[in-house]
Amino acid sequence: MATTTPNVGRGDRSVLERSPSARRADPLFRWTLMTLAALILALIAFFFVYLINKAEPALSHQGVFSFLFTNDWNPSKAIYGAWPLVVGTLITAAIALVIGVPVAVATALFITELAPRRVRQPLIILVELLAAVPSVVYGLWGIFVLIPKLRPAEQWFADTFSFLPFVGGHVAGPNYFIAGLILAIMILPIVSAISREVISTVPLDLKEASLALGATRWEMIRMAVLPYSRSGITGAAMLGLGRAIGETIAVTLVIGNSPTIGRQIFDQGYTLAAVIANEFGEAANDKTHAGALFAAGLVLFVLTLLINGLARALVRRAASKGTKIKAIPGGAA
Repeated sequence: MATTTPNVGRGDRSVLERSPSARRADPLFRWTLMTLAALILALIAFFFVYLINKAEPALSHQGVFSFLFTNDWNPSKAIYGAWPLVVGTLITAAIALVIGVPVAVATALFITELAPRRVRQPLIILVELLAAVPSVVYGLWGIFVLIPKLRPAEQWFADTFSFLPFVGGHVAGPNYFIAGLILAIMILPIVSAISREVISTVPLDLKEASLALGATRWEMIRMAVLPYSRSGITGAAMLGLGRAIGETIAVTLVIGNSPTIGRQIFDQGYTLAAVIANEFGEAANDKTHAGALFAAGLVLFVLTLLINGLARALVRRAASKGTKIKAIPGGAA
């Protein structure tokens, strides 16, 4: 029986018949990709060194430890303590995660597992449209709609549940909670989109096996879908956290820009990104003040790197547990 030599790529010659110059394409492609990847690492290193260099006047003036942990940011007196800004950044990001991630995962589960096929694509488009809204629009919506509408409810909650930690007192207009709520809405599209893609990769056989063993739809989601997609959902949440920490304009408009640590979640605060956006213009002729803002950017940069490292560790740990499917009540697994 006659055999034919398979042709690969353009032309009639097989791989074995290619010229030496054509075989050099693969190494060239590999080295090109390696160079581009190395350029990204070099760019990150450059940013890090550049920020340290620019922050040096403020760090020399204030001291690294004092800059990080002093609870006083007062440029008029040349005092730069970034601790209120770090705390404000972490509080607003945490509120965004607590509110945004459950809503995003629930949305992804509904679209992939429960929604009728004809409404899935419109729902996906509507959720993704949230990512197209400019951040300044979110900020203005927060000022003119959310703050006046939610203030009575916030005050009632603060009065009723004042026995809880970080709840109580007089509710300021702009505050940590409003900023966190805005961030929760802003991270919803990215967390929902990634979670949806991850959930859609759950093998159909696994879900059908769960249902065949007597599981309800909720038990199938809880014992098969969520464990299988745990690592991806964790990674999506960490990406949302990185997005929340770096957001600037929307948070600047609704957090109050008060450089002190609020004792309640309804108090005014400040974030690292917001202080850079607000004060960079007036700091142009003051090396120490400008250096303090660069130092704030350096702290933000390091926080982002730490979150990415934590995300990879959590994803790796969740992936190791994701293959363990719990036994289904009344059945076997």
